[in-house]
Amino acid sequence: MFHRRTVTTLLAAAALSAIGGVALAQEYPSKPVNLIVPWPAGGSTDISMRAIADAASKHLGQPIVIDNRAGGGGTVGPATMAAAAKPDGYTISQIPITVFRLPLMQQVSWNADTDFSYIVHLTGYTFGVTTSSESQFKSWKDVVDFAKANPGKVTYATPGAGTSLHIGMEQIAKMAGIKLTQVPFKGGAETNAAALGQHTMLQADSTGWKPLVDAGKLKLLMVWTDKRSPNFPDAPTLKELGYPMVYDSPFGIAGPKGMDPKVVAKLHDAFKKAIEDPAVIATLAKYDMVPNYKSTEDYKKFVAEVTESERQVVDSIGLSKKTN
Repeated sequence: MFHRRTVTTLLAAAALSAIGGVALAQEYPSKPVNLIVPWPAGGSTDISMRAIADAASKHLGQPIVIDNRAGGGGTVGPATMAAAAKPDGYTISQIPITVFRLPLMQQVSWNADTDFSYIVHLTGYTFGVTTSSESQFKSWKDVVDFAKANPGKVTYATPGAGTSLHIGMEQIAKMAGIKLTQVPFKGGAETNAAALGQHTMLQADSTGWKPLVDAGKLKLLMVWTDKRSPNFPDAPTLKELGYPMVYDSPFGIAGPKGMDPKVVAKLHDAFKKAIEDPAVIATLAKYDMVPNYKSTEDYKKFVAEVTESERQVVDSIGLSKKTN
């Protein structure tokens, strides 16, 4: 009899737990959601993510609060979330491509395959290389000519080691037969200041430089998109300059591992609607960013694909763990 009662009690408890889990998902969210943006405030990613978060919050029914946690080429925020956040849907993070790339280059504290619950893929960047309007460089050819005569003397600012800007510039340098020197910073505000003050000769970053280019304080030497940007029709693409590359560093949103699929679905739906919002599309367009939606399942597949392609890239330029 005791045994039967014990079994009955356990079954009842399991049923209540299952009901409680369903109720939790149905009630989610009951408080604000914390969205980590792993870049400094004021840059193009921060501004775009704030617009997306504001639109998503309307569909979610709770505020989405931005938490800027810069550093590590955009990996400090996601790594902190993976290590410490509860998988309850109240802490999520933008996931830059460095989350997949950096483990190929050095020892890290996270596993991109197992430590995240991927939610939705959102968009990507327009990258470009700028220089001070007072610089001696009037074109990318000027940079290459100077670098060939002065190996390692050309310095360029990036938002961090291991970022797409760092990897892209090293690929370009290899193809051009030149040596460049990277100076890593935490984000666009700092790289803007470095180029503007000529602390570095060049800046490689996303379109946080746009206002300075528009004002004539920085000169845009190239863009890394497939076609010329409508906003900067005079800037040649990498392909036009002889480098068969397109770099847009796509990104999405993820939470810690072990999230309830129903909670993931609610977040997915809110962010999908956000990047369909005309106001968000307009904000993205200011920074030459366009929605690049991938569902939860497609995003998971994309992570595997991009990790493999990044493995090949870092191997080719000698930055993988096995060659360091």
